[in-house]
Amino acid sequence: MKRMKIGAAVAACLAIWASPTLAAPTFADVVAIVDESGSMGGEHGWIGGMMASLQSGLVGAGVVGPNNYGLVGFGNSAVIPRQINVGVGQFGTAAEFGTATGSLVLSGGVEDGWAGITFANTYAARPAAARNYILVTDEDRDSAGGIYGGLNYATVLASMTSTGTLLNAVVDATFRCTSAVGASVLGIDNGGIGYVANGAGGYTTATGCSAISGFGTTIADYVNLALATGGAAWNLNLLRAGGLTATSFTAAFVDIKVREITSTVPEPATLALVGLALLGLGAVKRRKAS
Repeated sequence: MKRMKIGAAVAACLAIWASPTLAAPTFADVVAIVDESGSMGGEHGWIGGMMASLQSGLVGAGVVGPNNYGLVGFGNSAVIPRQINVGVGQFGTAAEFGTATGSLVLSGGVEDGWAGITFANTYAARPAAARNYILVTDEDRDSAGGIYGGLNYATVLASMTSTGTLLNAVVDATFRCTSAVGASVLGIDNGGIGYVANGAGGYTTATGCSAISGFGTTIADYVNLALATGGAAWNLNLLRAGGLTATSFTAAFVDIKVREITSTVPEPATLALVGLALLGLGAVKRRKAS
């Protein structure tokens, strides 16, 4: 009887895990973590319009919200990350986010993206929201020291995976795809799929993609981190190229963000429930074998 009950519990948990009710959330909390050093003016101008496009894409995909957008600045002359109010607080609408980007500064030179992520973790995200971070920087990680001096890759990754937060990193890194050698690879996801500019403002996909170079330790610091959370990494230099290539970049970026947010991903609590059920089944099998 006990074996039957545990088996039924496992089946129920697995059914919940695969249930379409865990598909697209109805709202999202998105935080942009933006480098404020002197070379980032173009990206400051880009991110507000991109976020408006993301909001439109989410609504079109059924994530009608209210969707919340937050903004963290890092790498300014004060070194430590700072909250940039969107509306009247940490989060606001996409339109309020666009206005808030005007408060980003262009000063400083110690850019600690890990500190920016850690600071973003203090934002009051909603428990049932799809959580996403967008890190934008043209440098690798410089330690801000102080309370952020002890950060390491594992702890920063755990701080996101424990809350189901996906990271997209827009950084100085170059990607290559085996199915599209020589193409302008805008970005890659954690499945090795690449997004390639098509020369007309759109994009195609390619396979067998990976990061092949980056500024300093950018790949180790940020590209690998983004992919490990289930997110994507992007070549900042192709955004900076302007013209149709930049148009392709934004189109691919927004599409992939919408896809990430609307994908079926079990919540951590659900995964824990499944794990406990499977452990229980294992215990039954061990007792039977003894």
